[in-house]
Amino acid sequence: MKCATIIMSMTDSGSSTALLRLMTWLSPAFPVGAFSYSHGIERAVDDGLIHDSMSLQNWLNDLLQYGSVWNDAVLFAAGWRGVATDADVNAIALLGEAMAGSKERHMETMLQGNAFLQAIGHWGATSQDLAGDAPYPVAVAVVAARNDIALEPALAAYLHAVLSNLIQAAVRLVPLGQSHGVAIMASMEKPILAIAARASRSSLDDLGSAAIMSDIMAMQHETQYSRVFRS
Repeated sequence: MKCATIIMSMTDSGSSTALLRLMTWLSPAFPVGAFSYSHGIERAVDDGLIHDSMSLQNWLNDLLQYGSVWNDAVLFAAGWRGVATDADVNAIALLGEAMAGSKERHMETMLQGNAFLQAIGHWGATSQDLAGDAPYPVAVAVVAARNDIALEPALAAYLHAVLSNLIQAAVRLVPLGQSHGVAIMASMEKPILAIAARASRSSLDDLGSAAIMSDIMAMQHETQYSRVFRS
């Protein structure tokens, strides 16, 4: 009984540490500059494609199920498994960079990834697996794996942070009330968990996007006359 209690306490302690680290690393306060990116949503609002809470929720679901956020989830899982199996994750990082479909999407993922790797040193974590720059999902995945944080919860936390940031951008742009943003975030819980479970079993062969309008909005944002966000 005593041995079982000790093992349970160690497991609980490890889970609590993982939870605290994920909450810190993926919080809006972590210095990756996530608040300055809208992932093309600013242009979609300007063009009237996103104009209320329902159109925003549909947009986010498409990104999560069929678009860039799904691809990020696949890249995250591949990066995490690369560390777990002592494989070279640099090829995954290069692939993730190459999949950025526009100048601003490239800036968004690479600058956040590099900022994350720089800030993570306070936990004694290093980017020893990465020879150079890394896109955001791969950077977070590598650090999570090195800190013995399980793939599926780490991936769910990452997806939650990404979508939460996009919702907050839309709240300012549409505009929507904070209560609308919270309601959308609540409605995204089951889809996030489902995609995290699906992506954790994925391979790089599962990469692919059908959210073409989101990519077009990201490209057109580059030439938008008046902008609040960097992407």
